[in-house]
Amino acid sequence: MLAIRLPEAIELRLEALAKATGRTKTYYAREAIVEHIDDLEDLYLAEQELLKVRAGRSKTVPLADVMKKYGLAD
Repeated sequence: MLAIRLPEAIELRLEALAKATGRTKTYYAREAIVEHIDDLEDLYLAEQELLKVRAGRSKTVPLADVMKKYGLAD
């Protein structure tokens, strides 16, 4: 079970969309989460890795080196 509070303007838009389409607000909330959770997870992981790089706990590899290693370079 999930309960979320939305800004009033978003709540009104969601209600209007649900009414216009005959679907529930829950349907659209679920669709939004499913559609964007991969991107949110990727963003979180990238931010965490950036902090590690900046702290010297992780290193970067140039794209050209990766491409060469896997036979993708010219």
